[in-house]
Amino acid sequence: MADTFRLTLAQLNPVMGDIEGNAAQARAAWEDARAAGSQLVALPETFILGYNPQDLVAKRAVQIKVAEVLERLAADCAEGPAMAIGGPYVEGAELFNAYWILKGGRVMTQVLKHHLPNETVFDEVRIYDSGPIGGPYSVGGVRVGSPICEDAWFPDVAETLEETGAEFLLIPNGSPYYRDKQDVRRSHMVSRVIETGLPLFYLNMVGGQDDQVFDGGSFALNPGGELALQLPVFEPGIVHVDLARGPDGWRIEPGPIAIHPDTLEQDYHAMTLALRDYLRKCGFQKVLLGLSGGVDSALVAAIACDALGAENVRCVMMPSEYTSEASLGDARAAVEALGCRYDVMAISDIRGAVTDTLAPLFEGRESDLTEENIQSRIRGLLLMALSNKFGEMLLTTGNKSEVAVGYATIYGDMAGGYNPIKDLYKTRVFEICRWRNAHHRGWMKGPEGEVIPTAIIDKPPSAELRPDQKDSDSLPDYPILDGILALLVDADASVADCVAAGYDRETVKRVEHLLYISEYKRFQSAPGTRLSKRAFWLDRRYPIANRWRDDS
Repeated sequence: MADTFRLTLAQLNPVMGDIEGNAAQARAAWEDARAAGSQLVALPETFILGYNPQDLVAKRAVQIKVAEVLERLAADCAEGPAMAIGGPYVEGAELFNAYWILKGGRVMTQVLKHHLPNETVFDEVRIYDSGPIGGPYSVGGVRVGSPICEDAWFPDVAETLEETGAEFLLIPNGSPYYRDKQDVRRSHMVSRVIETGLPLFYLNMVGGQDDQVFDGGSFALNPGGELALQLPVFEPGIVHVDLARGPDGWRIEPGPIAIHPDTLEQDYHAMTLALRDYLRKCGFQKVLLGLSGGVDSALVAAIACDALGAENVRCVMMPSEYTSEASLGDARAAVEALGCRYDVMAISDIRGAVTDTLAPLFEGRESDLTEENIQSRIRGLLLMALSNKFGEMLLTTGNKSEVAVGYATIYGDMAGGYNPIKDLYKTRVFEICRWRNAHHRGWMKGPEGEVIPTAIIDKPPSAELRPDQKDSDSLPDYPILDGILALLVDADASVADCVAAGYDRETVKRVEHLLYISEYKRFQSAPGTRLSKRAFWLDRRYPIANRWRDDS
């Protein structure tokens, strides 16, 4: 009976649908594990296809390709450690989220996921069949139990594995980021360790996929819940871990314990990684954005430079007669601090031509929001022309407060392919800007120092679409607006709940109305980085045609 066991954990970043490329990553990790003398190399949930695959996994051609590649991978990795890798598995008419165990040149078995998440961004009940709770598999004379992701959030799967002889738990995950989620994961995993008395490895995926960001942060717990190992967040890595059998069973030898940063840094890292991966996985190398001299576009420019390098970022200022000299100066100062390309295209002449063209049809009507939106749509047209001509993805720059209440112009400043700050309320935009100015990390490709001029952060926000315009002319002050939205959106609170929290009922009703009537805009908006459990897209799904209003 073996008294030691070496396990390699591969916290890696798959590319959705790149089955061959993901297999190559797995094979490289296996080579690393073989060189280290490991008995088993483990990869995350559904790694061979990518996660979250949504309806892609239902395509029969995808299922066949996955099986072919995993069988070939098993044959290629015959002489060395076993491999555990996530991927879909078909049995008869059923489709499972499975953990494939490759050993000795063949597919030894598949562990089938039992608990299927069906909330927030997950629709696994719609896609997969629930597998039965199985027993452990054997590697090197050691019995390993592998609850798959959600299976470890409930006691039954882990307890059954312990009762049927598992000696440690290896849990593959595709668990996306939201603030403070690491504490939630740790709490559940400690419960499994206490209930079973077994050492536990929590292996999580890393990388961006559409709106979701997988933050890694894999860890290991010894019996009793003591932390034995913790990997960094948002960074890929491979680590070899040793277990030793003593009189009281298996224990994990102490490994590196990475310190995880605060939520401001994690949010910023998430937005940077999400943007970099979205572009890389969609085949883009460069971005552009409209730079207004305001705080939102300045933050997006900083994120883009940190994600891609300043040489791959183009900022475009498109002044009208309402653009202040201060905004022009602030925009230029931001670009000079970042070192990216800066172009200026005045829109006054184009706006005049559009206004003249519409004049016969608008005759007798006062100027209103229509004319303001024309400016925004001209800017969207020009930016999309640059995007088409130069192959640079256009980034949008609306924060969560604006996205929530529709304070944005559809087919105007909403035009674009990705929005890094879509899940950041305006008040948090200011916090993130100040954090970035005070901190620089090795994973940032942009420069150190104050990359978002203080003047931009401190001035009153304005769309500058009419003389002396301020956001507060149209919306409650942002601390009030964000407080109400945090209740209505993030907490699913009622109007009465908001009033009980101290907000004026008339203001709350106005915000609620704007939230509902803006659904059609959000339906057509660019995807953006998910930072909370109630991001706009898969987390919150409401009808567009909707007369419901809360009268509480």
